[in-house]
Formats: sequence, structure tokens, C-alpha cells
Amino acid sequence: MSDSDSSSYGGEYKSLKQVSRERLLHEMLRSAKTGDSKSTWKVLIMDKLTVKIMSHSCKMADITDEGVSLVEDIYKRRQPLPTMDAIYFIQPTKENIIMFLSDMSGRKPLYRKAFVFFSSPIARELVMDIKKGALVLPRIGALREMNLEYFAIDSQGFITNNERALEELYGDEENARKAVACLNVMATRIASVFASLREFPFVRFRAAKSLDPTTVTTLHELIPTSLLLVSGTVS
Repeated sequence: MSDSDSSSYGGEYKSLKQVSRERLLHEMLRSAKTGDSKSTWKVLIMDKLTVKIMSHSCKMADITDEGVSLVEDIYKRRQPLPTMDAIYFIQPTKENIIMFLSDMSGRKPLYRKAFVFFSSPIARELVMDIKKGALVLPRIGALREMNLEYFAIDSQGFITNNERALEELYGDEENARKAVACLNVMATRIASVFASLREFPFVRFRAAKSLDPTTVTTLHELIPTSLLLVSGTVS
């Protein structure tokens, strides 16, 4: 259930796959055409997860139509293209931020300008790491949270790509940390589905005898960032 009458997007009913496709193409790729962008063609850089997110919703022809001439893996060695702009669609991880800063720092960055879109909310400390890059900041055309971190497998279905969830959630007590981490990842990704659909769900569940206070805190932290904002500028 949700607080809206239907799962419509912008007043017209659209399937989850359509919504995901339009968000990736319009909110992300097309938005990089506006603003401080002088390059006609751009490079799209993704990690292992985001390339799967993209491939589940968009075809290569769709991406090319939005002005992307080259798709690259952030962890592979790449040819410098200093006259072209780059669009980064990446997870907000420490490793990805290090790679991004390495690409865009120094006197000769790999690309002219970077438009960065994170698949889920980024931690404040990672934002501060980016802000510390005095040479990098002027080269950033956009820094946004897309809140789109799921695989749209058909018109109404999605998966969160947690293949080891059963093992991590119901394994030994020694793996309690893995279970909590797995739950947090799944919760964030499910929340991004509701964000894409512009739905604010009512969640009802059987309460445990004693609810861990940290669970309540985590829930309240998750909802404002992932559900109330479909995508937002990082500041």
C-alpha cells in the first residue's frame, strides 16, 4: 500500500521498467547535455553493479541516442579523452570515489568535465573527500544521487542482486554483521524502487518481542533520503 492512488509516474501509468529506463536516459544521461557541457559526445563510466542496472533497463541504442559514444568500466585502464565530458554512474563506495578522484585530479585529467550520478545515497564523509580535491571540484558538472539501485527484470518485477542473502541472513550467529549489512543493502535498494515509482509505502510487519533501537534509527534515516527524494543534488 502507499499514500498515492496508483503506481503512476507523472500522471500516466508506466511499468517499472519504463520508469527506470526514462530515469536513466532523461534524468541522468540527458541532463548532462544541459548546463556547462560543450561536448557533443560523452563517455559513460560504470562499475560492475551499475552496468547491470543499466543493461536491465536500456539498450545500447538508447544510450547512444543520448550522446554517449563510449561505455567504460571504472576499474579498467582507460584512454585519456581530455576534450570529452564523462558521465559517471557508480555506487557511492570508497573505492569508486578513489578511482573518480584519480581520473579527474592532476594537471591532465582523463576527461574535460565529470557528471557524477550515484546509484544510492552517498555517505557524508565521502562527499567531504570529494570536496577536498581543489583541482577536481571545478571539473564537476553535476554531483547527484539517482536513488536507482535495482534490476528491473520485467514490467512489474525487480531484484536486488543479493544472491547470497539466504546464507547471510540465516547463517551462523558469527555472521551477524554480514546479516545486518545484507539487510541494509536490500532495504536501500527496495527503497530506491519506491523512490522511482514516487510511492511512499505503508509497511506492516509482525513486531519482535523487543525491537533494537538501532533498527528504528536506521529506518528513519533510510526513508527521508531514499523515498522523499527521487534524485537530489549532493551538497
